[in-house]
Parts: sequence; C-alpha cells; structure tokens
Amino acid sequence: MTASAEFRSGKGSHDENFPVASVLVRKRHRPAVLAFYEFVRVADDIADHASMKPEDKLARLDKLEASLLGKDDAEPQGVSLRNVLRERSLSPVHAQHLLQAFRQDVTKLRYKDWDDLIEYCRFSAMPVGRFVCDVHGEPQSVWPANDALCAALQIINHIQDCAKDYRDLDRVYIPQDALAADRLDVTALGDARASQALLHCLRGLVERTAALLEESRPFALQINDARLAMEVAAIQMLAERLIEVLRVRDPVSERVHLSKAAMLGIAFKGAAWASMRRLFGPAAPSVRAPVRGS
Repeated sequence: MTASAEFRSGKGSHDENFPVASVLVRKRHRPAVLAFYEFVRVADDIADHASMKPEDKLARLDKLEASLLGKDDAEPQGVSLRNVLRERSLSPVHAQHLLQAFRQDVTKLRYKDWDDLIEYCRFSAMPVGRFVCDVHGEPQSVWPANDALCAALQIINHIQDCAKDYRDLDRVYIPQDALAADRLDVTALGDARASQALLHCLRGLVERTAALLEESRPFALQINDARLAMEVAAIQMLAERLIEVLRVRDPVSERVHLSKAAMLGIAFKGAAWASMRRLFGPAAPSVRAPVRGS
C-alpha cells in the first residue's frame, strides 16, 4: 500500500478558514502544530476522497494510526507527528480522536439532532484546540472554552459547505430534526438556492452556534501564553464575523467565506484586542469585527 499522501487534495494550512500556526504562535511551537495539521489534513483528505471505496478509506486511516503509534513507518505524516509527540512527552490521544471522527465521516452520513452533531464535534474539532493548548503547556481548565470555540468553528464550516457536502459526498451534518421541523428533507440542499424554509432552518443552527461563541469568548483571556491568546482572540473574532455573514446570506447559492484580506484585517483586530486586555485589563476598549463586507 502506497503512502496516503498521494491522495492529498492539495489543500494546505494557508487555505483554511482560520489561522493555522500563524506568526502569532511562538516559533518553537509551530513545527509541532504543523506536524499535527499535516497528519490531520491527510486523514481528512482520505475521508473526503470522492472515488475511494469506504473500506479502502478505513484501511488507510488505520495505516495512519499504525504509523502514529509506532507499529510501522509507512505513513510519513504519522511518523512525523509521532516524533513530535515523543520529543514533547505528549499523548497521541487527540490525533486518535480525530481519526475516530474521520472514520465516522466514512460510515455515517446523517446526524439525528444537535446533540448528535456536538458528539461528532467532540472527536472532529475539540481535540485540535486541546492539542494546541497541550503544546503550549496550558492547563486543562481551558478545555471547556476551547471545546465551545472548536465546536462552533466546525459547525460554521458545516453550514458554509452544506450544499457541497451533500452534492459531492452525500454527507449531511445539518441535523435531521432541524430539517424536519421546517418540513424539509436533505434534498432541499440540492436546490440551486435555499428556500425560505431552509434558510429558517440554517439560521436556527447559526444562532445555536452563536451561543457556543458566547461560551468561548473568555477563552483567550484564560490562556497563559500571550501569543497563543492573541491567536485565539483572532480566531474568535473571525468566527463571530462568519456568524454575521451566515445570518444574512444563503450558503447554498452565495459566498459565505471571508476573503484573505478580510480575514487578515479581522484577525489583526482580534489579536490587538487580546493584547490590550492583557495590558490594561477590563478597562481596555472592546473591539468587534465590522458587520458589513467580507
């Protein structure tokens, strides 16, 4: 079996909706974060591959885990992450949880309700932030706020890509009970534009996601590492901006992703806010992303 990197989509860390090991992260931590990202990126591309059979996807995910755990050296991304974990005395559990989520992507195409979706996020999203916190030596007391932010980021991505995921993979993360409440089924995601009923459904999920971002707002100020706090504040502000976009646009037919220029500007404001709060405390001025423009 050849290395799984040959099935890469071509997507890299600079193509993500949110910063990955940006210049805000201390230089000594970036290699670890990037090794984790590369491992996760390969696994994600396998799970989302359009033509690979499900059994082959699962076999390749198993091979990635084998290399991660030192059972073989067949997968370079697994070996690289394994070495990082060993050097830093970190557990592979976060990477294993993500592999569990990618296996679920292969075998589970529908989600019953919000709780079902959040349980998926427990494996698909929350471990990413937990790993970054572990790399920085942050205490587990920050995990609840981390988990809320990571789940929000994941669900924002699901709403942004709801039509594409349905069309390309027959995978629907929009909860079935939410669709049913508006007398819809998954075929509504295949229309050229969202109906009023589908917009009502999606915007209900947007508001539940906004509530997660309310839970995560203290996260940046709970972090000891100043530069990581700035990165988290930037991500929080980007997520809040995307919520504003999703409140007014149709993700089925309209662009609901931010431009690179908008991302940079909003991220700068978020990082500046975190820096001011650390310097001046609660008296520092509040900074929010503008509602208009993307």
